[in-house]
Amino acid sequence: MKQYLLISDFDKTLSFNDSGIVLAEMLGIPGFQEKIAGLSNIHLVQQGGELAYLLLHDPEFRRVRKHDLTEVGKRIRLKQNIRQLSRLLDDLDGHHFSFYVVSAAPEEVIQSALEGIVPADHIYGARFRYHPSTGEIQSIDSVSAGYGKVAVLEELRSKLPISHDRIVYVGDGSSDVHVMLHVNRLDGLTIAVSENKYITQIARRTILSEDGLSVLIPILEDILGWNSIQIRAFFESHGFLLQEWDKVRTDSLTISKVTSHSHAAAGVEIQ
Repeated sequence: MKQYLLISDFDKTLSFNDSGIVLAEMLGIPGFQEKIAGLSNIHLVQQGGELAYLLLHDPEFRRVRKHDLTEVGKRIRLKQNIRQLSRLLDDLDGHHFSFYVVSAAPEEVIQSALEGIVPADHIYGARFRYHPSTGEIQSIDSVSAGYGKVAVLEELRSKLPISHDRIVYVGDGSSDVHVMLHVNRLDGLTIAVSENKYITQIARRTILSEDGLSVLIPILEDILGWNSIQIRAFFESHGFLLQEWDKVRTDSLTISKVTSHSHAAAGVEIQ
């Protein structure tokens, strides 16, 4: 059995929802998106760690307790077939993928959302220290955002142990840039599951689907070396049909008209 490590982000990678949005709606806290945008614009915290910062410092979020975060996890809408994905990763034609979730979302949210699917000790999220009497968040123990994801990845890789070229990372947003660059540099496989322009330019593969099983496609192609016929047969053997599979290469361009003044400045004569 060949051993691999598969690490996935959580918000909008395994789920459709953003944990912070669900939390704010549940507690009736307005202006969440504006708060996040404000923190992002001043670069006060690592991208992806904004919710953890608000939970510790924002007056409206200070009332959040551990049970609130657990309840948010129950309200998160997961992508389809995450449970089946976890099971299939155990043995893909003699390849075993240890499945971990590393995210800046609160750990209680992820554990609640993935209960019975991913073991709690395979989940690394934002960790808080709570006041023993009031239950109020006292401090942040750790946040797996930005370079923090690289640190967790290296900890897991050395503990398992697994070589760098047997790492697969799946993510969706700007907070995954550091870890994707790290995995790419060391010959691992990076998979983007969104059209975020910062990620799609970095990830070795991009796959867009509402089904969690979709991340198996680049794994089966790039690691196992299967062709489309083998992949379709594999899915059908497990009761799934690849109904639509469009392989598209997209070039994104912005073209501006060059003015006569620009040509003159460059020493080009305009007739």
